[in-house]
Amino acid sequence: MADLLRDIGASASVIAAGFLHDVVEDTDVTPEQLESHFGPEVRELVEGVTKLGGIHFTTRTEAQAENLRKMFLAMASDIRVVLVKLADRLHNMRTLGALREEKRQRIARETREIYAPLANRLGIGRFKWELEDLSFKLLEPDAFREIQQEVATKRSEREQRLGVTVQLLSDRLSAVGLENCEVSGRPKHLYGIWTKMERQQKAFHEIYDVAALRILTPSVEACYRALAVVHDTFRPIPGRFKDYIGLPKPNGYQSLHTAVIGRHRPIEVQIRTLDMHRVAEFGIAAHWKYKEGGSPAAGGDTERFNWLRQLVDWQQEGGADDHNDYLASIKEDLFDEEVFVFTPKGEVVGLRKGSTAVDFAYRIHSEVGNHCHGVRINDRLSPLSTPLQNGDFVNILTSKTAHPSLDWLNFVGTPTARNRIRQWYKRSHRDETIQRGKDLLERELGRSGFDSLLNSEAMTRVAERCNLQSTEDLLAALGFGAVTLHQVLNRLREEIRLQTAAEEEPLTNEDVARQLVEQAESGTPRSGAEQDEPILGVEGLDYRLGGCCSPLPGEAIVGTVALGNHGITVHRQDCSNVEAIPSERRLPVRWNPDVATQGQRFPAQLRIEVIDRVGILKDILMRLSDGRINVSDARVKTSHGRPARIDLRLELASADQLQRTMHQIRSMADVIDIARNCGN
Repeated sequence: MADLLRDIGASASVIAAGFLHDVVEDTDVTPEQLESHFGPEVRELVEGVTKLGGIHFTTRTEAQAENLRKMFLAMASDIRVVLVKLADRLHNMRTLGALREEKRQRIARETREIYAPLANRLGIGRFKWELEDLSFKLLEPDAFREIQQEVATKRSEREQRLGVTVQLLSDRLSAVGLENCEVSGRPKHLYGIWTKMERQQKAFHEIYDVAALRILTPSVEACYRALAVVHDTFRPIPGRFKDYIGLPKPNGYQSLHTAVIGRHRPIEVQIRTLDMHRVAEFGIAAHWKYKEGGSPAAGGDTERFNWLRQLVDWQQEGGADDHNDYLASIKEDLFDEEVFVFTPKGEVVGLRKGSTAVDFAYRIHSEVGNHCHGVRINDRLSPLSTPLQNGDFVNILTSKTAHPSLDWLNFVGTPTARNRIRQWYKRSHRDETIQRGKDLLERELGRSGFDSLLNSEAMTRVAERCNLQSTEDLLAALGFGAVTLHQVLNRLREEIRLQTAAEEEPLTNEDVARQLVEQAESGTPRSGAEQDEPILGVEGLDYRLGGCCSPLPGEAIVGTVALGNHGITVHRQDCSNVEAIPSERRLPVRWNPDVATQGQRFPAQLRIEVIDRVGILKDILMRLSDGRINVSDARVKTSHGRPARIDLRLELASADQLQRTMHQIRSMADVIDIARNCGN
């Protein structure tokens, strides 16, 4: 791993951190001992890498999202930490053979979706290319072998053809006084060839430009002179020229790109200086003075890392409400930009192809997006829904009284913009939802003669049992429908009952044991170890899944013993109802690890807030049908001029499937919000 860091020109401190990054975690060496031997800088780097280590979460998606949050926060304080992390990931990808197939696939997918684009964002092409090819080899082994064989079969023919072209261009460059230029040919990386085949829906033999030429020059002026020679020697292909010298990529990459017809075949040509080449290969290690301190805000590199600053700001503002949304936004921010536009000050902003003026506004800042009411594109008033083109000058018009429109969800092109529009909507309607929840609760409490309880300590405890911070949060959740009136009233009654019974003698361990024995002897034996039983730890007892929290395989669970002869109720460990049950009435239970292969399904409730339009329920049900999700109940509540509410009851195999399903629904344009409905 240290060799990888050395190869990209990392400093001695970073290389030392690469050697030592596992020492504190895997041995008895303390950070203080590390500092005494190697200095404070190496200690800080090693501690930074250690903090990026995994922690335990409810689902794999949650773990991935949280670890990425930590990584980007670490990048914001010292980018060198992530250099070590990238080198570690590349080293791991080279040595995955000993792991089981499922884990290899997961690591390879994460590498392709996150780490390779991250290496590209930091300009470290050498890491990016190898990470992509190694991931490709594991994720699409048949396609990898096929392309590898095709490339190897035609290698001698390709090298001969490239050699002739290289010599021809070298001679032409020398003839105009550019004899100091270095011309070379190189095969494209296998993953790059495969993505082109997939994108263009072509077979390997139909993809001609599987190799590229590179011209390295002594100066910027020589780059443009060399370009003229290339276009004079070969016929350029229209629309394929890109000037990344005059308009560098956000990661600092600079080069001239063109494509020409060379000896009857298309060929790509890159032209850049030696300094630009070092940046393209080694990224920040080549041009950024991280050796003198790791903050991305240092020196003149602030703009280069604007994307990182915005990402971290968004995280600290609250980010996405859902782990899948967060991952989608991360991937969006890491992918290659395809459209480059200018701010009124001439600064370059990179966006994904298909982005609109609203996406641009939210990329600048969330407040710009939240208050934009118009846009001038190239000094002409244009609709906010206008897709942006390369080279557009974009001037967002804002007003303190302007606010996002739900209609924007129909045309924005980035998850970031979509998430921020939804967040604004939820925040801005908080007062309204609190009042709606308060009206519901006051009306019901008044009927029962308990209206004085609304502002009581009992209500505060009910909020806490619902995993909410305050009574206001509880009322907002009630108004939105994330919790039901039935739930709140039941928990309030339980609080009152607990207060009344506070002086009663608590149930002892002996009582619980006796009850369990009686239940086991009197009931029909049921073995959780049997192959068709999903729950282990309730052998010989009747049990049911708690309707208050509807636990799913993959979630941590606990059993509770009911007073009387009512068996065991299985809850999620974080279920608010469990907190009120004494520990002596709780049983350790767990999911049968074979439950995923048994084809069993378990209930889960979702509440979805949507733009009210004809066909929205059908579209959601079609999306679920495409994912082979069974819907056992669907109810819609509409209110004129307001969003509609859809309650769904699904039959699912696991918590991971629930997260994927929620993400699929949330990604639909007309969906404002979606939440798990914790009971009826």
